[in-house]
Amino acid sequence: MYVNFNDLADDARIWIYQSNRSLTDQEQEEINTDLKTFLEQWTAHGKDLKAGFELKYKRFIIIGLDAQTQASGCSIDASVHFIQELEKKYEIDLLDRMNVSFKQGDFIAYKTLKDFKVMAKNKSVSKNTVVFNNLVATKAEYLDHWEVPASESWHSNFVK
Repeated sequence: MYVNFNDLADDARIWIYQSNRSLTDQEQEEINTDLKTFLEQWTAHGKDLKAGFELKYKRFIIIGLDAQTQASGCSIDASVHFIQELEKKYEIDLLDRMNVSFKQGDFIAYKTLKDFKVMAKNKSVSKNTVVFNNLVATKAEYLDHWEVPASESWHSNFVK
């Protein structure tokens, strides 16, 4: 069952998918429609899953699932399959977790982890660089700890 993302409780489970490129306005509209359709019919053992989503910065898909509704292995597989279909349809990468997104002014940069490490070594990024911590697990963590200085994230292993 699709619900507005803002109506999900703070303990809702979160999955964040970052795109390797910015999405066009048309792509965002289509993805909005596709996500609503998917979440309307998303179930676990025949029971509706109460879920919502956000698209942020033309680059991130955030799916939230109400903590009171338990996703099964099959329902999580269905969501991953849905994301894979988006990857094919829009020729984007959403599942590669070995990439880093961070802010450079108003721009969202997307680099491989290897390139990010080189940038940190060269002082092109620092502990104050705002990064996106896509490892957050709940809506509360997403709201409070998703966009943080690198020093407050797992990225701190690479910046001094």
